[in-house]
Amino acid sequence: MTPSARLAAAIDLLAAMEAAPRKPADAVANSFFRERRYMGGGDRRAISGLVWDVMRAWRRLGWWLEQKGQVASARLRAGARLLFDGFSLAEVEEMFEQGRFAAGALTRGELSILTPLAGKTLDNPEMPRAVRLELPDWLLPHLEATFGDKLEDELAAMSTPAPLDLRVNILRGPRKEAQRSLACEGLHAEPTPLSPWGLRLPARLPVTTSVAFRDGLVEIQDEGSQLVAAISGVEPQMRVLDYCAGAGGKTLAMAMMMENKGHIVACDVSAPRLEGAVKRLRRAGVHNVERHLLVPGDKWAKRRAGSFDRVLVDAPCSGTGTWRRNPDARFRTTEQDLTELLEKQAAIMDRAAALVRAGGRMVYATCSLLRAENMDQVAAFLARHPDFKLVPSDSPDMPEALRNESSISLTPLRDGTDGFFAAVMERAAPEPEAGIE
Repeated sequence: MTPSARLAAAIDLLAAMEAAPRKPADAVANSFFRERRYMGGGDRRAISGLVWDVMRAWRRLGWWLEQKGQVASARLRAGARLLFDGFSLAEVEEMFEQGRFAAGALTRGELSILTPLAGKTLDNPEMPRAVRLELPDWLLPHLEATFGDKLEDELAAMSTPAPLDLRVNILRGPRKEAQRSLACEGLHAEPTPLSPWGLRLPARLPVTTSVAFRDGLVEIQDEGSQLVAAISGVEPQMRVLDYCAGAGGKTLAMAMMMENKGHIVACDVSAPRLEGAVKRLRRAGVHNVERHLLVPGDKWAKRRAGSFDRVLVDAPCSGTGTWRRNPDARFRTTEQDLTELLEKQAAIMDRAAALVRAGGRMVYATCSLLRAENMDQVAAFLARHPDFKLVPSDSPDMPEALRNESSISLTPLRDGTDGFFAAVMERAAPEPEAGIE
């Protein structure tokens, strides 16, 4: 594809994302590229690269364009992004050329808006702080409460493209074997610094076509997500519940930790998500997992009350920790959404707690950076359930720097992972009866 054709496709994709504001951008992009299978891998990466660069600068681009009283269209955002990336005005005009598959020439009005931006830098001291930090206004105080004077550094790290992390499935082979297998196909991965099973590639590369992936030796999973599984401390022969399992990423990691021994139940309220786990479980060689769909009026939980050694609650959340991969998520969550999520998280924790046996543990986790969804939720839960307490994780799979912690908060700046939170809580064992030792 020519540069103009790539630009035209990027503008079309941006317009498709704007037309579906509540749909995740990566889902829109997946549909977009499925309908255009003629595009090569290099074209898709170039188009996605420009689109994601625009999304990472969404509010700042809008601020510049709105100075002229203009609606920030997909064409103007793309053109402005190119100018701020160092392209000259002449180069940008050339990319907006006429032609069947081209972006179409810039109009006189568009040129009058873009021309003053040539040679300028994207950031401007007159921008409101929330605009400069690429946040909705309502979210700024929540993140200030979390990070204080480190906020700008943390958000700068959140604005950089994420690497591609893999989890080696040691049921299939050791990390060095996975590294060698990937290298044979030109995928040179390095061990992650924290997870004992992690490998990292510097960018998104076609891992899913590799032999290591097809044979179940590696799974795509951020290092922070791997550590959420690790802090659970699951062991062979345990009874384990993954209460919000989704497509089973952490289920797979825990099954590996359990050496395929014992029993895991993967629950979710979404049948398609649970169904999506089947292929992954089979590819990984996991056979100690049972799937269960949670439906209203289900008696399943009542029959299994107090029966699990470990319960993982990977709760639905704002997803603020995933902004490196999903920059559009900054603007898809509203203040009302957060209020509803906080209520849902508390209700899920209460239901899951009933399934933990006496002496067993519940791990509460989110991919959020917000204190309201993390330690504040844990504190409120402990106040409602005095039979639970925070306890240090005794998992040998945790890195030395995080070992014996009762909770972890991971960030891209400090840890090089996506943003994750996890806390370990233990249910009190019953008091021995009087006179019995």
